[in-house]
Amino acid sequence: MVTHVSAGTPGDERGALLSFLEAERGGIRRALIGLTPEQATSRPSASELSLAGLLKHVAETEQAWIARAKGEPPAVERDESTWHECFALVGDESVESQLAYWEKVAAETEAFIRSVPSLDETFALPEAPWFPRERVSMRWVALHLIRETARHAGHADIIRESLDGATAFELVARAQEG
Repeated sequence: MVTHVSAGTPGDERGALLSFLEAERGGIRRALIGLTPEQATSRPSASELSLAGLLKHVAETEQAWIARAKGEPPAVERDESTWHECFALVGDESVESQLAYWEKVAAETEAFIRSVPSLDETFALPEAPWFPRERVSMRWVALHLIRETARHAGHADIIRESLDGATAFELVARAQEG
């Protein structure tokens, strides 16, 4: 299993935000414990979501938001025609490669959030109908990543329980064992 990033001291605001984000990442990582590649990519409901697809989506989304906050383009640009690709493994992508990528992204997120002089600093968003305003703060980005990851961690809980009945409590215990 992938090791997780140290969020530092949770007593300060940045540490608290990073700790909450890491806790939600853990929910998604734990949902993948002990699954075969076939189980991880399966869709056990009417939804198009799979655990592997959720993993790829949250890693890609986190990287994109931090890149935007840095004034850089995302590693992968998505639009309406390619949006579905961020929810499915393609080519030689695997759960293991996506977990490793997300670990790298998480480390970059922590380093960036810790490096900005103030969480009140803002940056301009690209024009898109789904963005809430023209400028957002670094604090907003951290909170948005927590919300996005938590939302998908909930999806992951439901998908995992649908696959084999494993609940979040059981998965936490398995993670602590190994």
